[in-house]
Amino acid sequence: MTISSSLNAGIAGLQSNATRLGSISDNIANSSTFGYKRVVTDFNSLVLSNSGVSYTAGGVRASSQRLISESGSLVSTSNATDLAVRGRGMLPVAAKASVVGGDSAPEMMLTTTGSFRVDEDGYLASESGLLLMGWPANNDGTFQSFPRDTNDGLEPIQFSLNLSGDPTTQVSLGLNLPATSTIAGSAGATQNLSVEYFDNLGTSQSVSLEFTPTVPATGSSNEWTITMRDSAQDDAVVGEYVLTFNDTRADGGTIASVTTVTGGAYDPVTGEVIVDVGSGPVSFDIGALGDNQGIVQLSDTFAPISIIKDGSPVGNMISVEVDANGYVNAIFDSGVTSVLYQIPLVDMPNPGGLIALDSQTYKPSVESGPYFLWDAGDGPTGDLKAYAREESTVDVATELTEMIRTQRAYSSNAKVIQTVDEMLQETTNIKR
Repeated sequence: MTISSSLNAGIAGLQSNATRLGSISDNIANSSTFGYKRVVTDFNSLVLSNSGVSYTAGGVRASSQRLISESGSLVSTSNATDLAVRGRGMLPVAAKASVVGGDSAPEMMLTTTGSFRVDEDGYLASESGLLLMGWPANNDGTFQSFPRDTNDGLEPIQFSLNLSGDPTTQVSLGLNLPATSTIAGSAGATQNLSVEYFDNLGTSQSVSLEFTPTVPATGSSNEWTITMRDSAQDDAVVGEYVLTFNDTRADGGTIASVTTVTGGAYDPVTGEVIVDVGSGPVSFDIGALGDNQGIVQLSDTFAPISIIKDGSPVGNMISVEVDANGYVNAIFDSGVTSVLYQIPLVDMPNPGGLIALDSQTYKPSVESGPYFLWDAGDGPTGDLKAYAREESTVDVATELTEMIRTQRAYSSNAKVIQTVDEMLQETTNIKR
């Protein structure tokens, strides 16, 4: 009956507008919630089969959708580990409760922003109990080749120790020896250079290098003897090498040959010699044959140009920072910065198909499609912005306007029900 269908249509209108009011209420309530994605409610008409004589009202049906792919504006903060994704992609996080409960493979959830700080257990956690996840770095700062279509290899970022120190294993020397010191009649003064290194316990040691020229009776020898002494072994000689330099127009000043007296053999391709100091073998790069990098012999001045070495002294971790490519760096009071983790950005074909959870987190689903873990800044994903949070995507003015429209639509549907009631009452009165 047409009157009955009108009543049903009015009820459907009340229900649909109540649903829209619910989404508007959620949006307004979360207008200041960082990372909140607004919900929109759309109406779809229901058309029932009808003849050309009479019309049967079908009513309306409401459907709500969270606009997860919509990004909010970024605001600056004072916390180095306040993170926001600038562009496409999401941060992997896990619930701390599952990690503390002993779950070796916690469920990966996703979020676009978060305020993370190191908690009492050393985890990089948010106030809502979300732990930021990443791939752990090797001791040398490199990373394994982890699968990108699963979360295997991801683990909660945790700082278990506040102290850090690495032994020195490689030293590169860049210096100039005076060519005039190898000319007959010169004083033949020995040049000295001390190179600091760090042993296996982070203690500062040094290798003293003595450069002694060979002074011939006539002409020029272009020859120097390098003697290396280790302070950790009471200045014992750990290496002695005789270097001869070219004096040709094409290769003048570069190493022509190296003769090993004591210590590890010289590699003419890499320019390295390996000597055994107190903490183990250390490679010294003095320059390859014919290479103008490393040790050269030119002019009349002894000039140490550069000493580059790895290793670091023991230091206390004072801060944590995350760069745009997702690398988590621990900064120590010794001035050393160590890469400990890499945070990937997770992307999928349909972000709108993600399952929404509490605390502005989401979970992959069949509707969202298969996800892929990208390096931040690569592929379709954006990069990470530290000292920043993503604001809510809600515009309060728009929501208040929609609320007025919803209120009027609700009142109109209530008026339809009231009118149908009056018409039914008139129909009942016919019998009287």
